[in-house]
Amino acid sequence: MPSQPDDPLDRIPLCCLVGPTASGKTAFALDVAEAGGAEILSLDSMLVYRGMDVGTAKPGPEELARVVHHMIDLVGPEERYDVQRYLGDVRLALDDVLSRGKRALFVGGTGFYLAALLRGLFEGPKADPDLRAALERRFDELGAPALHAELVEVDPVSAERIHMNDRKRLVRALEVVKQTGRSLSDWQQQWGPPAEREVRARLVGLRLERDVLDGRINTRCEQMLKGGWREEACRIREGDGLGPSAVQALGYAEVLAWADGQCTRTEAAEQIAQRTRRFARRQDTWYRKFAIHWLPAAQPSVAEALELFGW
Repeated sequence: MPSQPDDPLDRIPLCCLVGPTASGKTAFALDVAEAGGAEILSLDSMLVYRGMDVGTAKPGPEELARVVHHMIDLVGPEERYDVQRYLGDVRLALDDVLSRGKRALFVGGTGFYLAALLRGLFEGPKADPDLRAALERRFDELGAPALHAELVEVDPVSAERIHMNDRKRLVRALEVVKQTGRSLSDWQQQWGPPAEREVRARLVGLRLERDVLDGRINTRCEQMLKGGWREEACRIREGDGLGPSAVQALGYAEVLAWADGQCTRTEAAEQIAQRTRRFARRQDTWYRKFAIHWLPAAQPSVAEALELFGW
């Protein structure tokens, strides 16, 4: 997507703190933002949902009181929210931050959002109305599981991140494959060489040894289960429920299965930790696309981060 005139995303070098889930980004970001006089803009696809606090490891009241945060609690969990909406909202938030003379620190682990932020949205082939209509009819006739199974066969990468009930994205992914012979996930790698915004960006990441990170993931999952994750998920379900975007959040399906007696607490915890470990590996795949300066997550230096960000 081409930049808009006077695009806030192009006014300054974008400073981003990234890293896999459970690497300690939230705590370190608070220290860096306080020291650098910055406000935090979330770069996480799930923190936008109100009420999804425990299960997304959302910053708590004390953390939010330390540093002003943006791009958190924007919509209800029943609403659809995607990267296009994110880019529109984040431009408004960044414009507000800069207009008050504050620095901005993007913090999060959603690699696709990072790519869209720095490189713009993947345009892809134009929609084929006839093909799309035919796929939508098949969705209605055969049901979501059947079409999702088809996507697993032709584009397993997209199938893993698109929920079977997300009709719009499921149909689009199948449309792209049938239209071009290439998977959507393949197309989404084709951003080309870094654009000026990405060249100017200052990217800092937190890195841990794999076994240490896996241990942290296991510990955090247990803490979240003790912290009321099951009760939170049940409240959401009893309300308007999880929409087609929020339903992709890690772990909610497992804790609801536990609440319904379909599995034990131990089984739910193991499944969540396993899915989270796989997610962390996918995050690493995204990060390899960018020039990131990595700091040791065990003892990251605030002073070094400030220097890397040019603050």
